Amino acid sequence: MDLTYTEAEEEFRRRLREWLTAVLPGLPPKPSPDDWPARRAYDTAWQRMLYDAGYAGLHWPQDAGGRGATPTQHLIFLEETEKAGAPYVGANFVGLLHAGPTVAAEGTAEQRARWLPPVLRGDEIWCQGFSEPEAGSDLAALRTRAVRDGDDYVVSGSKIWTSHAEVADWCELLVRTDPEAPKHRGISWLAMPMDAPGITVRPLRTLAGSTEFAEVFLDEVRVPVHNRVGAENDGWRVTMVTLSFERGTAFVGEVVACRRTLDALAAEARRNGKWDDAVVRRRLGRLNAEFRALWRLTQWNVAESERIGGVPGIGGSVFKLRYSQTRQELYEAAAEVLGADAFDLDREWALDRLSSLSYTIAAGTSQIQRNIVAERILGLPKGR
Repeated sequence: MDLTYTEAEEEFRRRLREWLTAVLPGLPPKPSPDDWPARRAYDTAWQRMLYDAGYAGLHWPQDAGGRGATPTQHLIFLEETEKAGAPYVGANFVGLLHAGPTVAAEGTAEQRARWLPPVLRGDEIWCQGFSEPEAGSDLAALRTRAVRDGDDYVVSGSKIWTSHAEVADWCELLVRTDPEAPKHRGISWLAMPMDAPGITVRPLRTLAGSTEFAEVFLDEVRVPVHNRVGAENDGWRVTMVTLSFERGTAFVGEVVACRRTLDALAAEARRNGKWDDAVVRRRLGRLNAEFRALWRLTQWNVAESERIGGVPGIGGSVFKLRYSQTRQELYEAAAEVLGADAFDLDREWALDRLSSLSYTIAAGTSQIQRNIVAERILGLPKGR
């Protein structure tokens, strides 16, 4: 693994910093967390700025509308935008980080031409229809049915934890197209328009009071067959491509944010006297080592991605597993340093602590990640 940056990569960093310095002061204030139409408008406006400046879909292939940048350049982009306090992708994240790259890797020329440019410009938002109430972490146990009827699939079932469904234009949807096949082999990957008749979206309120998730109910929704990405019943393989992107560099910006939070926490400990406690200092020091190690692991994953052609490998599961736990430990330490203030929901610390609890579940539970590491990296036999 080469941890150094080339002259071209450092020049890319310099130009990006100059652009961020020029444009960030002119951004409008962030909208209320509860105002989803305003949040969509804010996020898509930022995406359009990235597109106009040539930073949209930075790591996407050029023939998919991206810049064809290396994974290392993408890593630099994520690092610098987070350090500068630039907006996150927000409501755009499924399209930009999951669905878009999947269509770029697996879609037909017509599908790429239809769906990728609107994602890059910020014109259309995607959500993810994978999880189901009765499937839990066993994604292959999904029950949402898609029955072929001429040129359409007729889809019935339900999905849960569907991020930003209430403002999405499209849904990357997993359906069962062959109920008689083994559960991993009877699945197909569809792009479903969210304005199709028969779709009901019911927002879910999280512990922190936000509603970025929703239940989605599907009652004989007709989805054109030409909206299927990959072959019929080959959706599990396509899904593994999607999840490799989800667990690849999707959390890189958050590692940078956590390191910044840790610095702020150390400063707060010095201010309020908690720094005099050797146990607190050791805890913060160990967290600093953890996040530094996670950053190096990210660099290793990026180097491996470059070696195998740009698609993230299964090493992302190692990163996601450890990052989820370390983020929770960070906010447990924050509670120790801040005391009662850590439970004031008007403070960002408290909301971030509540949010951290979801990370060992979101994007694949820690139990699932351990199975992936054991079976696909270490080569251990599957459990019975």
